[in-house]
Amino acid sequence: MPIQVANPSPAPQGHHHQRRRGAFGGPMTMNHHHTSSKKSDKPACGDSTLNLKNVFLRAMRHKLFKSKKSRPKTPVDLVSHTTSLLSYLNSASYYPTTGHKHTGKIAELDVLMRELKIILYGNGESEPTAEACAQLTQQFFKDNTLRLLIICLPQLNLEARKDATQVVANLQRQPVNSRLIACDYLESNLDLMDLLICGYEDPAMALHYGGMLRECIRHQTVARYVLKSVHMKKFFDYIQLPSFDVAADAIATFKELMTRHKSTVSDFLTDNYDWFFVEFNSKLLQSPNYITRRQATKLLGDILLDRSNVAVMVRYVSSKDNLRILMNLLRESSKSIQLDAFHVFKLFVANQHKPSDITNILVANRSKLLRLLASFKIDKEDESFEADKAQVAREISELVATGSIGNSAELANLSC
Repeated sequence: MPIQVANPSPAPQGHHHQRRRGAFGGPMTMNHHHTSSKKSDKPACGDSTLNLKNVFLRAMRHKLFKSKKSRPKTPVDLVSHTTSLLSYLNSASYYPTTGHKHTGKIAELDVLMRELKIILYGNGESEPTAEACAQLTQQFFKDNTLRLLIICLPQLNLEARKDATQVVANLQRQPVNSRLIACDYLESNLDLMDLLICGYEDPAMALHYGGMLRECIRHQTVARYVLKSVHMKKFFDYIQLPSFDVAADAIATFKELMTRHKSTVSDFLTDNYDWFFVEFNSKLLQSPNYITRRQATKLLGDILLDRSNVAVMVRYVSSKDNLRILMNLLRESSKSIQLDAFHVFKLFVANQHKPSDITNILVANRSKLLRLLASFKIDKEDESFEADKAQVAREISELVATGSIGNSAELANLSC
């Protein structure tokens, strides 16, 4: 009789659990209700980035709108904002301050100095307008911005310093209602010249302050103040500073002081002849530096040959010590120094009222001087120079010693 195998009973419907074989044959129970995952409260990475981007854009829009709204536009606004920032730098509570706020204001001044310069000088696209320049100039001096700028200049970046120097230079020549109001301002603030002159003692600031100073002494009142100031003697030291650029700038300013305003210079030299030429001869004409000697010799000729300084010239060429210095300069290997020295030396010879010691020195050294003049040639043909040289040689040849010429050996020490 065949064996019957009963079919297994089907699993009950609707049962919450299913029994499955695990990997090792054991039963594994799964609860369908608990395996349904909940939606995470944490936003997806893309959503987070989008939110941050929106926040950033809103902040930037607010910043740009605010900046656009507060950005100065007119020349008056630019100057006022510049003055405000310079006042911040000059404030004792902030100086010397660092940090983002301070750096930001320095950066703003970089931009403002450039914008002020563009108004005054124009750029490649537009020329300066008289109205804008006048508005800027008037506000600049009204707000006392020049004083703040000079005081705070060391705190500015290099490019801003350069722009500021050009701005100050331009303002000295800007008319407002047909008047140079810069001159009026400086007459009431002459102490600023003391700051500018002493700027030569700071190598980092010397060229900027020197450039400003030269423009300011275009005004005769300012030049007179500087000439009479205690700082005038300092130029003889500044001209000998080891930095070539600073020394060259100092002598450029010195030359401007000694040649621009004729009547003022004449009065100064008359009142200060003794100490001035002692310093000039010893520190400049006899300087070990070739450039200094060359520039000083040229400047001496410019001073003495100016008609306003006739009395000073006569006094200078009546000194045997001065003659000795000029005769030595005639021996220089540099043709430039020789030529400039010759133009001063000929004044000693041409003087119709030579003191006897001047005449005797020229007579004692006649042969040497005539040989030197005969061999003295310049690179370019110059009929005027040749005529002057011939006249000087003729004058020396015709000189007659007055009285006893003294000890020839002593005179030889004064010779070339």
